[in-house]
Amino acid sequence: MSRYIVHRLLQLAAVLLGISFLTFLLTYLSPGDPARLMLMSTGVTPSEELVAQVRTELGLDEPFLVRYGSWVLHALTGDFGMSYKYGYPVTEILLSRMPATLELAGAALLLVVLISFPLGMTAAMQPNRAKDYFIRVFSFAGLSMPSFWLGLLLMLIFAVKLQLLPVMGRSGVRSLILPACTLAVPLIAQYSRQIRTVLLEEMSQDYVIGAKARGVREGTIMLRYVLPNALLPLMTLLGMSAGALLGGAAIIESVFGWPGVGQLALEAIIARDYPLIQGYVIWMAVIYVSINLVVDVWTHIRDPRLRLGEDV
Repeated sequence: MSRYIVHRLLQLAAVLLGISFLTFLLTYLSPGDPARLMLMSTGVTPSEELVAQVRTELGLDEPFLVRYGSWVLHALTGDFGMSYKYGYPVTEILLSRMPATLELAGAALLLVVLISFPLGMTAAMQPNRAKDYFIRVFSFAGLSMPSFWLGLLLMLIFAVKLQLLPVMGRSGVRSLILPACTLAVPLIAQYSRQIRTVLLEEMSQDYVIGAKARGVREGTIMLRYVLPNALLPLMTLLGMSAGALLGGAAIIESVFGWPGVGQLALEAIIARDYPLIQGYVIWMAVIYVSINLVVDVWTHIRDPRLRLGEDV
């Protein structure tokens, strides 16, 4: 088991190194002089002498590989440089925006678990019946709607027309409802279909047929035997979704004015704030691969077939 974890950690380190190189390369090739952009963001009229001085101070006149190596060494200590737009350390800015994204992602995942599992179980226990058809139509519709359109529609109905919820911003639980629901609906549609498929496949196994023949109630079979065995692939999917949500749903955060890291990334791209863009990409990559590592290790522990394959 320890060998597997070490192997996965080495893989993730290689992935992060590759992401960091591509991120730095793309920002290096992007148009615009970082020194000039930095001066313009502070309201200073950039003369050529001042631009040259700032370029020397920032090490922008060094070769690409030298700059990349220096950036990686500083990034390993959590130092991603200073933001051109805000004038504060990138790490400090990201940390200030992370609670909002954690709050939004946690609320969306909670809705997904509380709604998609009952829907998927209902559809699996009553296949090809009215409830199953209704849930499948809902899933198709939920996957078909663009998230930004759904967010604007919910905003129009519940904020503008009915005036039940705030339109934008982060001002308490009520302001969390609309963006969380907008993020959750496509995932609920996806997971309800996935849960239905996995449960139907599991319910066709011999042990389920034998339990039904012995007179065990279908609800008991579902809760005690089928659902625990079906959790492994579902937990893997949930882990990937959690990583994506923590990466910041940029469009949804922008639509609802939610001050998370997704909206911060859009602002950084518009302002061509390269240090902030680089820091955001690396932070989100670390979060994503860390969550996937936890899910992989948990799956490896729970599924003896994987350990057997490793031993062989």
